Amino acid sequence: MESRLALITSPVFLEHDTGSHPECADRLRVIEEAIAADAELTEAIERVEPEPASDEAILRCHTKAHFSMIESSRGGHGRFDPDTVYSPRSAEAARLAAGAAIEAVDRVLDGDATASFALVRPPGHHACPERAMGFCLFNNAAVAARHAQQRGCERVLIVDYDVHHGNGTQDVFYEDPTVFYYSLHLFPFYPGTGAEDERGSGEGEGRTLNRPLPHRFPAADYVDLYRSDIRSIVGEFRPDLAILSAGFDAHRADPLGGLMLENEDFGRLTGILVDAMPRGRVIATLEGGYNLDVVGQSVRSHARALAGLEVPS
Repeated sequence: MESRLALITSPVFLEHDTGSHPECADRLRVIEEAIAADAELTEAIERVEPEPASDEAILRCHTKAHFSMIESSRGGHGRFDPDTVYSPRSAEAARLAAGAAIEAVDRVLDGDATASFALVRPPGHHACPERAMGFCLFNNAAVAARHAQQRGCERVLIVDYDVHHGNGTQDVFYEDPTVFYYSLHLFPFYPGTGAEDERGSGEGEGRTLNRPLPHRFPAADYVDLYRSDIRSIVGEFRPDLAILSAGFDAHRADPLGGLMLENEDFGRLTGILVDAMPRGRVIATLEGGYNLDVVGQSVRSHARALAGLEVPS
């Protein structure tokens, strides 16, 4: 029987030990608690254990040098940059996170679920082809997009509503006309990219749309802008699959943010994308969201929208 929502996750993601760091294992714990407390949502979910992404799948988006650097960190402690920590099982978790995004694609394309959510860490949208940064090791959304194209999807839309611009995802596809990257983000802000004039280059010109937003941009205006853009992008680009880089740090209470969304807004944004896609076909992968008091409820709202359930106020 087809499930409404495939939830792809693993206890290994808790073993990516970042110490005293905003991107910590407790993020997943509070999200799981919020989901478990929602009986209707829990009933709509099929839980799936992912397999690690293959070397080939990762190398579609990352250089061999970058791949080797991540793999060589196994068993060690350190930092890839001042923000990006690794511990003995981080490389394993990163490969599994990319694998979860691949599994999310397969569940939807195979018709086993109407939508899917890779509940993973480390996140991925700052990971560039040749560099780990911003808490991210491999670019999970990018790996998923390339896998979807291997499965026959000609055009893939990546939507990124994390408060930070997904510079890594943009870099992977900047010259590619077959993947549309759309991001709303605080600007100027980390990582310093995502200006409005960054629209792609070469054959990819016009396949990147950045919406840099000022500090405390009103939530209602954000939702209206997003709705208008999604309708336009889907209507003109006609994607075969949408991948949502689901970051929850645009919440007004997030310590690393500066935008004004509330818990229910994440459900609204997700629902707008689901409704716009002609055959549904939306997968999501977890990015940011660092306030442990609110991220669980924000993700619950998002997951309910993916599952086709009413989003509570």
